[in-house]
Amino acid sequence: LAAPVMGTVPVLGSPVGLTGLCPLAGPSPTSSIHVYTQREVYGTVGSHVTLSCSFWSSEWISEDISITWHFQAEGSRDSISIFHYAKGQPYIDDVGSFKERMEWVGNPHRKDGSIVIHNLDYTDNGTFTCDVKNPP
Repeated sequence: LAAPVMGTVPVLGSPVGLTGLCPLAGPSPTSSIHVYTQREVYGTVGSHVTLSCSFWSSEWISEDISITWHFQAEGSRDSISIFHYAKGQPYIDDVGSFKERMEWVGNPHRKDGSIVIHNLDYTDNGTFTCDVKNPP
């Protein structure tokens, strides 16, 4: 269940892209979840952007809900985990270029898994994926 953020971020006149996919449905016919993100996000070097991630679930919001953000740099085949929310606690991954620049602004009980990335850099060009799991 992943819906990446898509878009282009012009940074000091040079485009930096955030690309991805559309909302997806859940794994079984009895339970589903839809994840929604912005198609395009814009920012400049040194500024900040909010990467919005909202969702709808056919189930009540579980205490076991988890939200994970991944980043895949432009031109890379690998993605890395940059943020995880589980058991009511946000966890910013302690490795990588986002660890000192990320802020959790979501609220799962309001069906919001958004993050903010501060101090944008050229290296932020790529695909950001918001993955929401809400076990029944």
